[in-house]
Amino acid sequence: MQTRGSFARRSFVALALGAMGATLAPLAQAQGSYPERVVTIVVPFAPGGGTDIAARELATKLGEKFKQSFVVDNRTGAGGIVGADVVARAKPDGYTLLVGNVRTQAINQSLYPKMPYDPDKAFAPISLFADLPFALVINPKVPAKTPKELVALAKAEPDKYTFASSGSGGSPHLTAEIFQQATGVQLRHVPYKGGGPAMADLMAGHVDMLFASILETSAYVKSGKLRALAVTSATRSPGMPDVPTLAEQGIANAESGSWVALLAPAGTPQPIIDKLSAAVKEVVALPDVRDKLIAQGATPRGTTPAELQATIDAEKARYARVIKARNVRVE
Repeated sequence: MQTRGSFARRSFVALALGAMGATLAPLAQAQGSYPERVVTIVVPFAPGGGTDIAARELATKLGEKFKQSFVVDNRTGAGGIVGADVVARAKPDGYTLLVGNVRTQAINQSLYPKMPYDPDKAFAPISLFADLPFALVINPKVPAKTPKELVALAKAEPDKYTFASSGSGGSPHLTAEIFQQATGVQLRHVPYKGGGPAMADLMAGHVDMLFASILETSAYVKSGKLRALAVTSATRSPGMPDVPTLAEQGIANAESGSWVALLAPAGTPQPIIDKLSAAVKEVVALPDVRDKLIAQGATPRGTTPAELQATIDAEKARYARVIKARNVRVE
């Protein structure tokens, strides 16, 4: 026999479940139909660099897939912190995303004692998009045809030869530090505010060398404006198949590079994260995207969110050791 109390309790539970369903239904519907408006992809670096070039390709293809606009917004400053902070503070609804790289996600933590956000908690990983192997490129006026010839020149005149970078503490800078550590040479660092200005001054002969992504350097090497001595990846790059690796030329323990990844503000609903992760994997598998990235020296690579997080964790540990050993500081 049903008592008045048990009836009341059942009615309350029914009302509560009904209210919960009414609340969750629009949320699920919104996530299922995502994206319904323009999505902003923040690139925390200046236009023209490897991260920016890859981000624009990704934005174009995501826009075509979802039939919605994905626009790139360059927010530069403080080694990527300014742009990353914009995303860290954004509403976690999938409409503001971050294209991060090894600098923003794995290096800055060891360079800056205070950051406006907690880099370990501020972002939800979505997927890698591409690896960006680096090339060691020099101005053709430098009389070196191989890395060993460059090392010999630098050892003969310590502190004479200069290397440019896209900024102090970035992966191109740290790659040069790794190179110096591996070879015992002493070079002078000339930091710039972005990869574009560094590349321009290298071609103008104002600096001698640069470690930069093959994505940024391949066209200038092919045109003869720069000379590529080596790639810093473990294997040769399809974008520069005739350029040997540093390891092939007898320089060990100098492997380095960067990557491009898509992230969202922490707290973004998992269905949106999963939808975007699957979409990035589909984009990476497109023949025209793969061909374009490979031709420019990038290596297409889509991952799960967990795989991206594992990459970030490993890179953080590695660069923390390099920064400590080389006493790298940012002003």
